[in-house]
Formats: sequence, structure tokens, C-alpha cells
Amino acid sequence: MKKIVMSAIVGTFSGALLVTQVAGPLVAQEVEAEESVYQQLDLFGDIFERIRSQYVEEVSTEDLVTAAINGMLTSLDPHSSYLSAKDFEDMQVQTKGEFGGLGIEVTQEEGYIKVISPMDDTPADKAGVLAGDYITHVNGEALLGLVLDDAVEKMRGPIGSEIIITIVREGTAEPFDVSIIRDTIKLTAVKGRVVGNTVVLRITTFNDQTTSGMIEELNKGIEELGGIENLDGVVMDLRNNPGGLLNEAISVSDAFLEKGEIVSTRSRIADSDKRYNAEPGDIAAGKPIVLLINGGSASASEIVAGALQDHRRAIVVGTKSFGKGSVQSLIPLRGDGAMRLTTARYYTPSGRSIQALGISPDIVVKQPVPPPVDPDAVVEEKSAVPERSEADLRGSITNDSMTEEEKRLYLEELDRAEESAKLRDEDYQLAYAIDIIKGLTAIAPDTP
Repeated sequence: MKKIVMSAIVGTFSGALLVTQVAGPLVAQEVEAEESVYQQLDLFGDIFERIRSQYVEEVSTEDLVTAAINGMLTSLDPHSSYLSAKDFEDMQVQTKGEFGGLGIEVTQEEGYIKVISPMDDTPADKAGVLAGDYITHVNGEALLGLVLDDAVEKMRGPIGSEIIITIVREGTAEPFDVSIIRDTIKLTAVKGRVVGNTVVLRITTFNDQTTSGMIEELNKGIEELGGIENLDGVVMDLRNNPGGLLNEAISVSDAFLEKGEIVSTRSRIADSDKRYNAEPGDIAAGKPIVLLINGGSASASEIVAGALQDHRRAIVVGTKSFGKGSVQSLIPLRGDGAMRLTTARYYTPSGRSIQALGISPDIVVKQPVPPPVDPDAVVEEKSAVPERSEADLRGSITNDSMTEEEKRLYLEELDRAEESAKLRDEDYQLAYAIDIIKGLTAIAPDTP
């Protein structure tokens, strides 16, 4: 009995010794890491004090601290930054859908300011700024070397004032200047119209008006068509949509999905991972959807495109999206400012990361670039004599296979087809999307 007890005591002691031997280096490493952090903070404090006391000009303590914080955040990725109290307030105003500025969403790429997309009907859009343009100068002052927030601040100014930006554009040999008059940006999140039997929903941003605006515009279109039974399908246009609120992207996707995952987010902290799922109900009643994207479609736009694509609820048409698949958390700080910190990545329902890869369309359709206008070109005048057909000939016999009502419906369908044909000259990608809807309806007319 004594031997057994002694063995147990020896075994316990050996286990304790083993734990101590293993834990010892780990504890030492943690202590060493802590000491390294404190040494780095001491170095920061030393530099901070030397700048304050020895720099050639007196520098505000607040400016130094702000610059240090912003430098630390912007060194991480293009989307992490410090927001002063004013910047934080401006950002909150922007999500409400009205603010002052040029109307462009920008990012920083290898030190250069790149346009993600111009917003519809804004000063930048009307001035011809395009997604993918690089802004190198503002009023003749170079932006290279500035952090993104400082470059954006250079572009801000009083409403009604002029700004001249210098643009470098792929395919254009020389940089060129664009004059823009700053204005109040009033974003209409969703615009709808009926083309043939298709409802086109142009979604320009994801703010707190987007889902409600989309539902309202779709219902208007269905009413114009005389009921959902007359709806061939929906075109959702997310081209040059820079994104916005995550919850709006989720609710827009949910509006067309009956079930399943919409998007998930994954971070370093395992229990912070989130999955967002659809609830039953499809506002388009299963009608075909074609979703348009391009290089200016980013963030929330890519979440919607990825969700509807993975669930085979929409055919995605256009060109590859921007590839901004990271999650930024807004963390309020003392002094009414905030920190925008990248904390996670987005993943589509199939597990694809959007980051840097973007959403690839099911059907790649590029928007043709119109040729430059040649002032010396001879434009042939169209004949004033309208085209004639058999029906225009005097004494032609009538068609006896149709009733008058059937003829009326046939002619209305012909008018709609001609309207779609005209659209190809204005917006080839959109016309292509509408043709897909018509084709799907033609081969499966009884599909609800």
C-alpha cells in the first residue's frame, strides 16, 4: 500500500516538473515580448519629445499625436485610418445620402489616388471622371506622398467653388486636367425604369435608403406593367457602385433569396466570425435576374453579386469587380473621433474571399468605348423618307391570322424590341442584360 502511495506522489511530482520545464520557456517568451513592446513605446516617447522640443518650428501636440495614429493605421492597409471628430461626423452624414463634395469614391494604390467610381449625376460624373482614373494633382499640387485622408481633404472645399484635378487614364497618352464645381451631393440610392417587360433597378450606393428604395422602385415597375405576371425579369445595375453599409447589402440580397447564407465574415478572433442568412420571401417571385458589375463595383456591391451568383439566383454580367473584400469596424474614440480598422474579410456563400480577386461575371461583356469625334468627318444625313413595308403598299391584303387585339399586342412587342435595340447604342451592357432576360423568358415562358 505504501509503495502505491509513493508511486503516486512521485508521478505527480514528475508531472509538475514536466509542466514547469515546458511552461518556463513560454513564460520567458511572453515576458520578453512584453519588454520589447515597452522598449518600442519608450522609443516612440523619446522621438515624440525630441520633435516637440527640437524641431525647427513649434508643432502642436495634438497634430503630432494625430499624425502618429494616422500613420500607424494607414500603414496597415488602404482602408484603415483615423477619423477626426469632423471627419467622423461627415462620414455619418454621408450614409444618410446627402453631403457636399465632388461625388467620387477613391482609394490609394502604391501611393497614388485611384478612383473606385464616380457616383451617378454628381459633379465628377458629369465632368467625365471614370472608374480606374488616377488623380495625380489637385489645383496643380501633387498628391503623391500624401496619405489618403490628406489627399481627400485637398479635394474638399466650399460648395460652388472650382477645383482642377489632373488625371492619368489608361489608354490616354498624356495626363489631362478636369475642372469640377463642388456641389451638394444628393444621392438617390435607387432609380427604376421599365424597358420592355423588364424592370431595371440602378443601385448607386448602399445607404440607409437602399433596400426601401429598391422595393419601392420594383413595385412601381410591376404596377406599370400591369402585374407581376407581365414581368419578364429584373436587371440589377451595380456598375460603379462603391458600396456602403453591410446591413443594406445583406437586406438587398435577402429580398431575392428564399434561404441560405448571404455572406460570412472571418477575423483573427474565432468567436467573432459571423454568418448572415436569408429569410423566406422573394420580392421578384422567382423571375430571372441579371446583375451588372464592372471595375467600379466594390464592397457591398460585391457581397450582393457574390450571394446571388453563388445561389444561382442571378446571372452576373459585365467585367470583374473591384475586389474590396475587407470589413472595416468603426470604433469611436475619446474626443468624438473614431478609428476605422480592418477587422475581417468577406466570404461569399461558397466560401470565396472577395478580397483582391473580386467577383468574376458569368458572362464577360465589355462596354464599348465610343470612338473620338472627328470634326472633319462627313456625316450622312438620314433620308426623310421613312422605311416602307408590305403593309404600306396600297391595296395590300390583310393578315387574317390575327385578331385586332392580337395585332395590337404584336405591334406593342415590336415597339419594345426597337426600344431595346436603340438602347444598344446608349448602353451596350444594359441592352445585353435585357436581351438575356428576354431569352430566358422565351425558352421558359411558364416559369414563375
